[in-house]
This record gives sequence, structure tokens and C-alpha cells, in this order.
Amino acid sequence: MLVNVVDVEATCWDGQPPPGQVNEIVEVGLTVVDLAARTRVSRHGVLVRPRRSTVSAFCTGLTGLTQAEVDGGVPFAEACRLLAEEHAAGTRPWVSWGDYDRNQFGRQCRATGVRYPFGRHHTNARAVFTRAHGLRRRPGMAQALEIAGLPLEGRHHRGEDDAWNIAALVLDLVARGAWPEEPTTPPDLEP
Repeated sequence: MLVNVVDVEATCWDGQPPPGQVNEIVEVGLTVVDLAARTRVSRHGVLVRPRRSTVSAFCTGLTGLTQAEVDGGVPFAEACRLLAEEHAAGTRPWVSWGDYDRNQFGRQCRATGVRYPFGRHHTNARAVFTRAHGLRRRPGMAQALEIAGLPLEGRHHRGEDDAWNIAALVLDLVARGAWPEEPTTPPDLEP
């Protein structure tokens, strides 16, 4: 079974957004994972041009992304179209580390009138990892890699690299027999 592992980076600030600005997705990282073959099949990154915010110095320090780079990205609607058409986002189960990515897509789709690109089957890999390791607190992705004895590949807080690393954690959970047989569906995505 193929699944899409997704990680987004969004505009952010050290504190509250400036007046009139909101968090917007500026990068979508996606790694396709073949659960049966236990391998990462491909990795992708899409830069997204924000409409209602700018990339702050804080955001650049965190992600490495600059305003000039994201200005060369595609509009959010085009990014969603690419996810749906090129990566079967509407039909393939998808995974993220926590619920932030799923919720951010929902908020931004509602705010812009863009069709939500994903299907109903989403698995929160952070929750699965926490249960599998008997942890009381849900770790961040970098901490989870340490716990699992896996390397952090690339730059943390870059969507394409983070999706790649989350995919490694998913495969580790599959190898441990801790990955759910069926994709989960959060209550807010049930019909």
C-alpha cells in the first residue's frame, strides 16, 4: 500500500502575526512510502507563494526559506491541484507528524475557497509513535528520530526533508509491527 507522508512549513513569527497577516503554507514536502515493500519511493517539495503574509526573519531562521524563494512558488490552489493530480492525495492515505499539517490545510482551504486536496484517511504518526514507545509525552520529530536511533537527514523544518524523515519513522514503526493495519480517520474527517 502506498501512503503520502506530508509535512508543511508555514509563515511564522516570534510571537503573534503582524496585523493583517495569517499563517500560510509556504512549502509542502511529500514522501511516497510503499508500506508493503518497506521503502521510501520518492520525495517531492512544492514551494507555495503566500497571499496574506510575508516570510519573517524568524521564519527564515527556522526554515531557511526566504521571501524571494517563496515568491517563486506556485499559488496555494495550484499546490493543492498538484497534490491531487500528481500524488493521488484524494485517494491515497496520508500521514503527518501530529495534526498541525491536516488542520493548517483545512484552515487555508476554507479561507481561500480551495478544495481540500486530501481524502479522509489520515494517520497521525506522532500519536502512533508515542503509543508504540510507551511515552507519556508526544515527542517532536527530531526527538523521535533520536529515540528510534535514526539519523536526521537534511534540514529540520524544511518540508521536503521533514517528510523524508517522518517517512523513516513510519517505516520504523512498520518494522516494529506498530503501524495500524488500516489508515485512521480523525473524527473531523468522518462523513
